[in-house]
Amino acid sequence: MCQGKDGELDNRKNKKKSKIFKLGGLKNIKSMKIVVLDGFTLNPGDLSWDELRALGEVEIYDSTPGNETVSRAKNAEIVLTNKTLLMAPEIKKLPELRYIGVLATGYNVVDIDAAKKRDIVVTNVPAYSTMSVAQHVFALILEFFSYAGKFAQEVRDGRWISSTDFCFWDKPLTELAGKTIGIIGFGRIGRAVARIAEAMGMNVIVNEVVEVSGYENYPLEELLRLSDIITLHCPLTPETKGMINRKRFNLMKRTALLVNTARGQLVVEDDLASALNEGIIAGAALDVLSVEPPESDNPLLKAKNCIITPHIAWATFEARERLMKIATDNVRSFIAGKPVNVVNW
Repeated sequence: MCQGKDGELDNRKNKKKSKIFKLGGLKNIKSMKIVVLDGFTLNPGDLSWDELRALGEVEIYDSTPGNETVSRAKNAEIVLTNKTLLMAPEIKKLPELRYIGVLATGYNVVDIDAAKKRDIVVTNVPAYSTMSVAQHVFALILEFFSYAGKFAQEVRDGRWISSTDFCFWDKPLTELAGKTIGIIGFGRIGRAVARIAEAMGMNVIVNEVVEVSGYENYPLEELLRLSDIITLHCPLTPETKGMINRKRFNLMKRTALLVNTARGQLVVEDDLASALNEGIIAGAALDVLSVEPPESDNPLLKAKNCIITPHIAWATFEARERLMKIATDNVRSFIAGKPVNVVNW
């Protein structure tokens, strides 16, 4: 089974972490250097960095090439990153570094062990995009079953004008009520998806490692057999990497839709492309891929019945506004010696 944590943390552990800030103390706030390595996706210009700027001397870069990470973060006590890697080689070359704030829920962009050895605190931003991602899950599902975007474009192209009837459709239009949705990983996002599905009259089943109240909790392979729609909400771990593969596609209904708004590497992309092109499953709707941006030879870009959006489920204005606030509050709490959302202690 797959555990959907969605960045949930154990508050009891967080209470213990404040002790580590007694190691040497921090500089005066006004002299503290804060570097944002890749702030553009969080704030392309519609939000403000002012609250962060109030916490120290702040430098903000839209993006940072890997070979410039060390030079830009040099002498910074606090570094914020979204997708720019801070692994052991970079951490080793940043002697002033005391804190890494990840501008996301997932924190695999940081070498957690290397940071811990240096007593560098690493934080993430949990639960900022729950409803935005759940909303996008259903945007993808509805596009596959109702084709609103496709038909709207065909109307623009003149097809309705030339129609002999008052309406037209060339795809099967499907009602979601009564269909079974299988949710793999039942953290905050998985539960939000379940609530929306129930409001639409769907039957919800789940796959989760812990006991789930109010829902049937099935072993993974049984869930795959039963579901009309399978939606992934797992963290990426060594155990979940590649969990949706050729063997498991063969268990699914030929009419099944796979939805992935979690992590691209949960799915073996070559196997998914083959399953779509061979009609083993009916379709896929994806917001994430294993490499982002994708390489031009990614087989899913040309696979049949495959909807792909460019990793935007998290990116509503409201979610980014929450992300900015929580990330800034994380820095403020660290400076105060009472860190929150710590992932490496």
